[in-house]
Amino acid sequence: MKLFPIMGGIHPDYRKELASEKAIVPMPIPATLYLPLQQHMGAPGITTVEPGTEVKKGQVLARGQGLVSAPVHAPTSGRIAAITEMMAPHPSGLPTMTIILDSDGKDEWGDLPAAIADPFAASAQEIRDRVAVSGIVGLGGATFPSAVKLGLGNQHKLEILVLNGAECEPYLCCDDRVMREHADEVVDGARIMAHALGAPQIIIAVEDNKPQAITALTQAASAFTNVTVASVPVQYPMGAERHLTQALTGRETPARKLTADVGVVVHNVATARAVHQAVRFGRPLLSRVVTVSGGAVAEPKNVEVLLGTRVAELLAFCGGLSKDSRRIISGGPMMGQPLPSLDVPVVKGTSGILALTKAETKENATQPCIRCGSCVSYCPCGLVPVEMAAFIRSEKLEEAAKIGVQDCVSCGSCSYICPSHIPLVHYFNYAKGRIAALDRERRKADQTKALVSAHNARLERAAQAKREAAARAKAQSENPDAGRVNA
Repeated sequence: MKLFPIMGGIHPDYRKELASEKAIVPMPIPATLYLPLQQHMGAPGITTVEPGTEVKKGQVLARGQGLVSAPVHAPTSGRIAAITEMMAPHPSGLPTMTIILDSDGKDEWGDLPAAIADPFAASAQEIRDRVAVSGIVGLGGATFPSAVKLGLGNQHKLEILVLNGAECEPYLCCDDRVMREHADEVVDGARIMAHALGAPQIIIAVEDNKPQAITALTQAASAFTNVTVASVPVQYPMGAERHLTQALTGRETPARKLTADVGVVVHNVATARAVHQAVRFGRPLLSRVVTVSGGAVAEPKNVEVLLGTRVAELLAFCGGLSKDSRRIISGGPMMGQPLPSLDVPVVKGTSGILALTKAETKENATQPCIRCGSCVSYCPCGLVPVEMAAFIRSEKLEEAAKIGVQDCVSCGSCSYICPSHIPLVHYFNYAKGRIAALDRERRKADQTKALVSAHNARLERAAQAKREAAARAKAQSENPDAGRVNA
């Protein structure tokens, strides 16, 4: 199929060879699992169990609240040891309510929803409801509740479902292995999602450095005329949904808009597999494939790991770390986050755990900007990073917003290419967070002002009513005959 160029982007050393030829292996059930209620974008779940409760595999432990939320299920059978706010068990490093589950080693399934025998005869709402109760979120890293995304067909005229198999981050190959080993499940999940979306066409996009995945998917999709497997160029950040949409369709997503506004919805390939399992078998999201790699990992692997497994145990399963381990990252090296502790658990958005050596981290002292313009040339969003960073350093956040800092996708291309080693993307993430916080404070202040104004108006109405009543009473006392009706 015809492809369209995307602006900017870089070509980092991908280092996928460390684990790309390692088949997915299951990890044994840990003795204890740590399950944060916040494993997705949106509102955290609300617990449905108490400490001491005996639970079965697949049982709901926390239900979603509100439209943008997702439930949490028991990855194995056991006993709820505690429900507490903890600092360590979340990759963000922020305190979060966490369910602690002690496994009983039996791995006994509880009651699951009945399989939907023919998903293509089911209504779109039935599919969305099943995806919602199964706790499925975007497994590419964004963790947006998938059922909400599957409802975009109600507000937009959708033409194409794109399955994102680009996996353009260095080191990571969990999606590659899922596409190679479970191509039939990926294609079936894609068809089910397209049915729910009302999208007539499906494109599965894979970077052309994954020929085995392309072959497996092409074979699995060969019976379906509406499914196309597209080989896209190796170019970071090809996996960003707006850039992938533009590369495949030539359609540019306007700022502050969704790809759905141009008729396209993008889901991850691993998400499609999870949808297949939820709809066909009633299985909720209990585990995911994680790439464990990096020069400091003794045995790089692709592991099917239960949610809630501590990173320390996952690394031990992969042979442990070398003495040269310098940094542990959740996700890829470009957009991933350094972990605050090895006690954090694997959560729904954990695509990789990387243990990097000093040589791999390329730690260099930051130098003054030389105004070379490389960051501008390589920015895939067409922004001006050098100017945005200058505004942010001076705390001129409104000026940074005016020139597009909120349109930055935090891909890190500018930081990677900067000859002065300036951590530009850190500035932009800081600015986006501060702008969002200021907006929340402004809205809160406006709401408070409105409440105070309404309260004062009520007080004034009450005072006016009292004054009018007093005036009537005074008039009555001064002229008792006023208002009497003659007999």
